[in-house]
Amino acid sequence: MVGFLFYGACNLMLSKYAILLDGGFVITKLRDRFGAYPTADDIVNECERIKALQYLNGMTLLRIYFYHAPPANFTVKNPIDRSTTNLAQSQKYNQAKQLLDTLELKPNFALRLGEVKQGGWKLGKSAIRNLSRTQRSVIANDFVPDLKQKGVDLRIGLDIARLSLCHLVDIIVVVTGDSDLVPAFKFARREGLKVYLDHLSHGVYRELKAHADLVI
Repeated sequence: MVGFLFYGACNLMLSKYAILLDGGFVITKLRDRFGAYPTADDIVNECERIKALQYLNGMTLLRIYFYHAPPANFTVKNPIDRSTTNLAQSQKYNQAKQLLDTLELKPNFALRLGEVKQGGWKLGKSAIRNLSRTQRSVIANDFVPDLKQKGVDLRIGLDIARLSLCHLVDIIVVVTGDSDLVPAFKFARREGLKVYLDHLSHGVYRELKAHADLVI
């Protein structure tokens, strides 16, 4: 009887899963899909789609982890005309901040935030398209800050390691297209977890798929 109860308790403990969302990747894919910056409800709906998958029938959700970086709120100086821009006053800042603030209060959501740094300046996408069609000189407005997220992949890897080593779940569903997470996938599988990959129909390296137990 004791052995049966122990076996049942272990099964109950292992009948859980977690969803890990690579925030920058998810936002980009949903923005491409909807033609607008996604809302918190758009993110939640995507998670509801995952929770309804037949592969998770009978499982209990532990938590949804959303990995991103807070929007840049500092002032930058254009290298051409030396004009300054306060990024905290931009529409992009307001959209990103509202998304994170709202997601943070959603049931079963946990935010894991890195930081954002400026790596210099680069030509904006619209400027590149325009310059490819017309012959003109580059102007100050063609450049945009080259903002880079720091510490986001690290936080995903650390959570995968913690979930694996503590056996908090039996399955992790990772929504990403980042092949840098292959070592974390390998680690989780060696520790006995199943790794499900959802790449939202984005083209990804074969290696990322090869180290997932299931590609959604």
